[in-house]
Amino acid sequence: MSSETLVENLFVFMLASFIGLELIKGVSRLLHTPLMSLTNAISSIAIVGSLFVTAGQFLHTQGAAPSYVIVLLGAVAVACSSINAIGGFMITERILKMFRQREGN
Repeated sequence: MSSETLVENLFVFMLASFIGLELIKGVSRLLHTPLMSLTNAISSIAIVGSLFVTAGQFLHTQGAAPSYVIVLLGAVAVACSSINAIGGFMITERILKMFRQREGN
């Protein structure tokens, strides 16, 4: 990967991070549970994408040694996305239980 491509990718990542942060801060408290469900779905998509990147290194090297940096980063991406998705589902379930208890009274 050339240094220009790396700089462009880092710029897009930082821009997306700042825009995402500003969008999340503007969400009202009533919409946090549906928003959590959406971010869980995005994390699940990230898991699939990082699995493709990681597995692609082994499948498309055609006898050559795979790039271990890409494999390591792919494994880290799978782990982080999995933790994010599982934690998000646990928090969403906990929030939904709070609303169910309130309706029963």
